[in-house]
Amino acid sequence: MAEDARYRIGEVAEAAGVSTRTLRYYEELGLVSPSGYSPGGARRYSDADLARVLRIRELQELVGFNLDEIKTIVAAESRLEELRTEFAVISNVEAGRSPQREQELVAEAIEINDRLREEMQAKLSRLETFLADLDARAALYRRRAKQAKR
Repeated sequence: MAEDARYRIGEVAEAAGVSTRTLRYYEELGLVSPSGYSPGGARRYSDADLARVLRIRELQELVGFNLDEIKTIVAAESRLEELRTEFAVISNVEAGRSPQREQELVAEAIEINDRLREEMQAKLSRLETFLADLDARAALYRRRAKQAKR
C-alpha cells in the first residue's frame, strides 16, 4: 500500500460530499482510483486522490460539466502535470538540458491548454445562450404580469 494512502472510502466520500457508491462509480469510469488497499482489501485514498475527487465535484457543481467532460479535463490536467514534471527534470542544468525535448513538452502543453480553453469557451457560450433565453422569458413574464394587472 502506498505510504500516503491513508483515507478510507467513507472518509473521502464524506469530505467530498458524495456517497461511497459515487466514489466507486468514479472508479468504474476511470476518473479516480485508490492509491492502495488495506491488507483486507479495502480501498485507501491519498491526499492527491481526495484532491481529485474534490476537483471532480468542483467541475460538476461550479461549471456544470458532465462526467464525460470531466474525464477529458481530468486526463488533460494529469497529462499537464506529467509534462511539468518531465520539464523540471530535463531542464535541470546538472542533468544535461535537452532544449529540443523542452520545446516538445511546451508545445504539447500549449496544445492541451488550448484544447481545454476551447472546451471551456464552448461550455460558456452554451451557458450564455441559456442565460439569454432565461432573460427573454423573464421579460415576457413581466410583460404578461403587467398586462394582467390592467
